[in-house]
Amino acid sequence: MVKAAIVILSEMEEHQDLGRVVNALQLARELKEAGDEAQVIFDGGGAVAAVTLADPEHRLHGLYQEIEDKVAGVCRYCARAFHVYEKAEALGLPFLAEYKQHPSLRARIADGYQAITF
Repeated sequence: MVKAAIVILSEMEEHQDLGRVVNALQLARELKEAGDEAQVIFDGGGAVAAVTLADPEHRLHGLYQEIEDKVAGVCRYCARAFHVYEKAEALGLPFLAEYKQHPSLRARIADGYQAITF
């Protein structure tokens, strides 16, 4: 069985960044449909993408909803650094702060997950 930690580092302002985020969500959906283990982690500028996608008014919210159960969380530090902490909290997004207020990719790799960044 595949175990993948999908790390979204991109915001969605530019066309190419939107493409990265959509590709990450598509991978999460494909893994989910195959019965594989997947965790989606929003880190860096991905914290902005997380609050954008979690907003029911956004056009890609439906795709986000399909993989929402695979979302491990949003980097707590980056949510603050990118000024979306309060919005993420209001949307009920979980925060990750396992290593110095950031998600721990090392812990996931040690658990057998392959880290894939977008």
